[in-house]
Amino acid sequence: MTVRSAPAAERATTSAHISAPPAAHRSRSLLKAIALVILITTSAAVSCWLVGLGVSHVSTNKLAPWIVGRAAGITAYLLLVSVVIVGLILSHPWRSRLRRPSAAARIRLHVSLSAFTFAFLILHVVVLATDSYAGVGWRGCLLPLGASYRPAAVTLGVIGTYAGLIAGLTAAMAGRIGARIWWPIHKVSSVALILVWLHSVLAGSDSKALLALYLATGLLTVVLALTRYAARTPADRVAELVKAHE
Repeated sequence: MTVRSAPAAERATTSAHISAPPAAHRSRSLLKAIALVILITTSAAVSCWLVGLGVSHVSTNKLAPWIVGRAAGITAYLLLVSVVIVGLILSHPWRSRLRRPSAAARIRLHVSLSAFTFAFLILHVVVLATDSYAGVGWRGCLLPLGASYRPAAVTLGVIGTYAGLIAGLTAAMAGRIGARIWWPIHKVSSVALILVWLHSVLAGSDSKALLALYLATGLLTVVLALTRYAARTPADRVAELVKAHE
């Protein structure tokens, strides 16, 4: 009978421990993939059901285009709020305290929310531009003071849209141009949100019913922005240490 030496036994045990994690990692990856497929499938099914339910309710309504355009506008606004909030978190000095989701996941979320915002914005503009009841038209959607319906309030939305597009385009150019160029321009997104918030409150005929929503989302964004710009950054701490040792 062959007796395995102690060092050989230790090496065999170590090899077993080293080979185990990859298998466990593959199992976790497979479970995550299955969970993701189930989540996407469920989300698609629920979305289709909601869309079908909404279409069935407005299909016989003469105001259906306006209802769809208004719903798309509210959705675009909420998505824009989410984009700005995630952006503030990405640049927040306290972001290192958040372990989940990862920084890469936050960036992907920021990009995905921006894409969805743009999609619903296009739907909002196209529907209201082609709906005679809305009183906006293509001129009102593209040019300041071009709408017959509340021209000043609609103009805030037009300018906010252009500001948001500028912010999105500069973000897409990150890595191709220097941060000193695109980052200050990208901050225009905060101006876009302010203008869109005012547009939502002043232009919507149902703004009174949604006032609590606008106030809550606006206050949340302002509070987060204040903590973002009031918090000390690592650069601030370095400057304080240098000043203390001078």
